[in-house]
Amino acid sequence: MLFEKLRGEFIDIVEWLDDSRDTIVWRFPRYENEIKMGARLVVRESQVAVFVNEGQIADAFAPGTHTLETRNLPILSTLKGWKHGFHSPFKAEVYFVSTRQFTDFKWGTQNPVMVRDPEFGPVRLRAFGAYSARVTDARKLLQELAGTDQQFRTEEVEGYLRQMIVSRLAPALATAGVPVLDLAANQHEMGRRLAEVLSADMAASGIAIPTFSFENISLPPEVEKAVDKRAQMGIVGDLGEYQRFQAAEAMEAAAGNPNGAMGLGVGMMAAQAAFTPAPPPLPGEQWYLGVDGERKGPFDRAALGRAGLTPDTLVWTAGMAQWLPARDVPALAQLLTQTPPPLPPS
Repeated sequence: MLFEKLRGEFIDIVEWLDDSRDTIVWRFPRYENEIKMGARLVVRESQVAVFVNEGQIADAFAPGTHTLETRNLPILSTLKGWKHGFHSPFKAEVYFVSTRQFTDFKWGTQNPVMVRDPEFGPVRLRAFGAYSARVTDARKLLQELAGTDQQFRTEEVEGYLRQMIVSRLAPALATAGVPVLDLAANQHEMGRRLAEVLSADMAASGIAIPTFSFENISLPPEVEKAVDKRAQMGIVGDLGEYQRFQAAEAMEAAAGNPNGAMGLGVGMMAAQAAFTPAPPPLPGEQWYLGVDGERKGPFDRAALGRAGLTPDTLVWTAGMAQWLPARDVPALAQLLTQTPPPLPPS
């Protein structure tokens, strides 16, 4: 009944009141009616209206209120053959395209992305995040993606966009030159670069990606364990500093102890133990040799043999009252037995 009633009627107002949050393209429901010449076309902010005649894209209108006449429908007038003006109702399809920013898109890596890290070698990464999309060219969008769809929604373009993102994500991560451990600190810059690359790739479809963000980049469990181990090693490396900190905390706590001086004394003892450096290693024996009236040394015990020690060589070390031949020093007896005897006369 409704369709029959509308047949033959003229349309004098063409507009789209968008009550959804996910419609990109909406076709004006003309049915079998004809658009009245001189009708008003109302294009609201964040909209573009495109006229299509028998599958051919004709004129497009920016936001504003327009009176439909042959002078502002030059392409449609040519397609219709209106050479000398036209004032009768006409048939044409009108598509409203939303140019606002759609921000409810999510992306994620279905399979891990392999990258080569300078520290860990080949590493598999998983990532997910969000991005926004906006129509920049309504004509290209209708030609490449929407077609004659009566209501083209975000879900219809989301799969296409996700494929584009994943295909670009792997080379972007691989060529970023950012170590795995620094990816989190560089997510904003990487997102900005990916948004530019994706916008350039999809310019032919009339779509741009204003924002692209990473919400998480996850490492394989074995790499996470290696990172945790490295952090533990860092803590152990600063163990001395940590002990000093503990001692200072103990002294402060002891100062407020009700036991008064006893608590403070215990705290000071703990601090002193933490801040007292370890004693240096004990020095080894230092020996001197008297050779041809000259003093040589000091030498440690192991180096005496290489220094030319013989039973007749005069030696001295701390604790001896005077120089003595090596044969008279019991501490050197073992070294002398290892010294080869003099060569026999020729």
